Amino acid sequence: MRIKKGFVLEEVAGRYLACATGDLVAEFSGLVTLNSTGAFLWGLLTEGDTTEEGMLSRMLSEYEVSEDVARADISAFVKKLRDGGILDE
Repeated sequence: MRIKKGFVLEEVAGRYLACATGDLVAEFSGLVTLNSTGAFLWGLLTEGDTTEEGMLSRMLSEYEVSEDVARADISAFVKKLRDGGILDE
């Protein structure tokens, strides 16, 4: 899975904001606000095709968090992106 082409993420005043550009604006006219962990996961999903397990591995190497907490957070994050139509699968 990966972020659909046409979404951009920018840091503005210490917050991370993602929005659609171009033709995607007709499908998604909102704005996504992310914390630094969400921005990290977003980055993984824009680097290339990845899985939740791949994201888990990278998150555990980057952050001091238990595997159970990281897995639950990733699952919730991916669900929100799916529900919003932001992911290509």
